[in-house]
Amino acid sequence: MTKKSEFETEAIRQQIPRSGFSEHSSAMYVTSSFVFDDAEDMRASFAEEKEKNIYSRFSNPNNTEFVDKIVAMEGAESGYAFASGMAAIFSTFGALLSSGDHILSARSVFGSTHALFTKFFPKWGIETSYFNINEAESLESLIRPSTKIIYAETPTNPGLEIIDLEFLGKISKKHGILLVIDNCFATPYLQQPIKFGADLVVHSATKLIDGQGRVLGGVTVGRADLIREIYLFSRNTGPSLSPFNSWILSKSLETLSVRVDRHCENALALAEFLEDHEKVSKVRYPFLKSHPQYDIAVKQMKKGGNIVAFEVTGGLQGGQDFINRIRMCSLSANLGDTRTIVTHPATSTHSKLSIEERNTVGITDGLIRVSTGLENISDIVEDLSQALNY
Repeated sequence: MTKKSEFETEAIRQQIPRSGFSEHSSAMYVTSSFVFDDAEDMRASFAEEKEKNIYSRFSNPNNTEFVDKIVAMEGAESGYAFASGMAAIFSTFGALLSSGDHILSARSVFGSTHALFTKFFPKWGIETSYFNINEAESLESLIRPSTKIIYAETPTNPGLEIIDLEFLGKISKKHGILLVIDNCFATPYLQQPIKFGADLVVHSATKLIDGQGRVLGGVTVGRADLIREIYLFSRNTGPSLSPFNSWILSKSLETLSVRVDRHCENALALAEFLEDHEKVSKVRYPFLKSHPQYDIAVKQMKKGGNIVAFEVTGGLQGGQDFINRIRMCSLSANLGDTRTIVTHPATSTHSKLSIEERNTVGITDGLIRVSTGLENISDIVEDLSQALNY
C-alpha cells in the first residue's frame, strides 16, 4: 500500500498532468471553452458519461488542481471553487436550501454572511436563528423540524471566539442536520473540521490561502453528494473561479504551511506583548492561556492563527486615535496578507451592525483587529508600541 503523502507534500506535488511541453510548474489554461474530437465525444461529454472539460464556467484544469489540493488538505471527498469567499457561502446555501428551511448559525459571523441571513434569504422564505457561542448548551433547544444547516466560523471574526467542533459535530449528527464550517481563519493547515463531523467546509481563499493580497477566491469542500448539488447550482448561476486566480491560489498552497507557521509565531509573540501593555484592557488570541476557550483551541487547532484582537482604552476615540498613529502596518479591511494589517472593526468591517449587535458579539468601540504579517516581529511590535504610547 502506497503511503499517503504528508500535508506539505500534497500541497506541492499534487498537480494536473503535464502538457506536451513537459512544463515543471503547472501550465495556465486561460480559455473559455474546450474542443471535442467528434460528435460522439461532444455528446458523451455533455451527458457526463466521461470526465472532460467543456466550458470554464463548469470546470477548468487550473480550477481542478486548486480544488483537489484543498480536498486533500481538508480530508474531503470533493469540492468546487468560486470567484470569492462570499460566492462560496451564498452558493453553498443556495444549492442546499429551499423555501421554508431554517439555518441555525453562531451569532459571530462575517458581516456579509449576516446580511445574507437577515436581508436576502428571508425574501426566499429561508429563516435564520442565532446561538451564542458562550451558551452552546442552548443550541439544541433552538433546533426546529425545518432546521437544515448548522453554521459557524471558528475562530470567529473579529472576536476570536472558539467553537467546539466536536460538540457541533455530535449535535448535527444526532439530529440529522448538515454542519457547515467557515475555516477561513484557521486554514486547512491548522484545522480540519471534517475530522470533527463537519459535512462541508468553506474558505475565503482571498485571505491566508492566497496570502499576498493579490486575488479573490473561495472554495467549498466536503461530502461528494452535497458538492454535486453545489456544482449543479453553480454551473447554472456562474460564480466559478477564474483559471488565472485558480492558478495563483494553487501555487500559493505550496507555501501555505511555511507562511502560516511564521504568521502564528509572530501573532503569539504580539499577543504576549499586548497582554502586558497598560494601554490594552483585553487581548484575544486562541493560544494565549488567558483565552476563555484555550483548551478547545489546542484540542482542534495546530497553532493559534495570525489574527490578534485587543481592546485599547478610550473607546471609539481611543480606537480611531490608535489607528491614526500607525506608521508601518497597513490600514485595510483585508487579512491574511504577508503585510501586517490593522483594522478598527466598529468603524469599518462591522460598522453596518447596530451597536447592540456589535456588543452582543464582543465588538466594542475600542476593539482592534491585527492580521499579523511576515515582517520581523520586532518591527511589528515597535509600530504598535509607538501607536499605543501616546
